[in-house]
Amino acid sequence: MSDEMISQLADYIAKDILKQPKRSLRPDESLLKSGLIDSFHLVDLALFVEDTFNVHLDDSELNADSFDTLAALAELIQERQ
Repeated sequence: MSDEMISQLADYIAKDILKQPKRSLRPDESLLKSGLIDSFHLVDLALFVEDTFNVHLDDSELNADSFDTLAALAELIQERQ
């Protein structure tokens, strides 16, 4: 798992989704199950991932199993690259 990738994801979520640029997110922090990110922002995050990391995500992957933590999301991205 890439620390740089997790950092990019955390920065995007903090700045663009949560509108809290100084917020720090841990790699194992729950994003969806905790309610930090809702289903509308999940789509924004998926688009960011596809554009930034040049990967394709299936709609069926937009769920708490794949997107609930930064670590899980980074693992999914690395599998696609």
